[in-house]
Amino acid sequence: MMNVEQIYKDAQALLEGHFKLSSGNYSNFYLQSAKVLEDPKTAKLLAEALAVQIKASGIKVDAVCSPALGGLIAGFALATALDVRFIFAERVEGEMTIRRGFEVAEGENYIICEDIITTGGSALEAAKQVEADGGNIVAYAALANRGFCSRVGSSLEAQENCKLPLDKPLFALEDFTFKMYTPDECDFKDIAYKPGSRGN
Repeated sequence: MMNVEQIYKDAQALLEGHFKLSSGNYSNFYLQSAKVLEDPKTAKLLAEALAVQIKASGIKVDAVCSPALGGLIAGFALATALDVRFIFAERVEGEMTIRRGFEVAEGENYIICEDIITTGGSALEAAKQVEADGGNIVAYAALANRGFCSRVGSSLEAQENCKLPLDKPLFALEDFTFKMYTPDECDFKDIAYKPGSRGN
């Protein structure tokens, strides 16, 4: 049985301190998936474990799309494990966009893959762009689920702030249910470190 939490700890990727998250909320803990994924062998191991779940579901997948920047390595590794095409979406003037010559064929089945799903906001933005270009979203995936969305194989129920659609499965390897604080609830926001990819 894979111990994903221990893998994060061993990579010094489960951080404790004062953090401002990309959502604008705060936490005493932060998952730095880039530290886990810098080792190609670990990235391959995690992606293959995620692919096992997806293959077992019987879902037909033609391609994986990830929102940049955080989801790129996880998404590419998952696409490799599933032996399907990989593309990514990126923000251009604040809007999630698919460009760089990537094309979404009409009716293609996509999984949207992140390194970590918190509320799923970025994943949903990427999904909407894929759908706008004619693709179908069949599932969402992540290495880690922060516990706000319900994933396959977990007893956690989706919370109100989960932005992912309830009619599409979320595949992830582990739940990390750290307490988060809104700006109004947080006592340490003036000293919080901001490690997120959106620069806030």
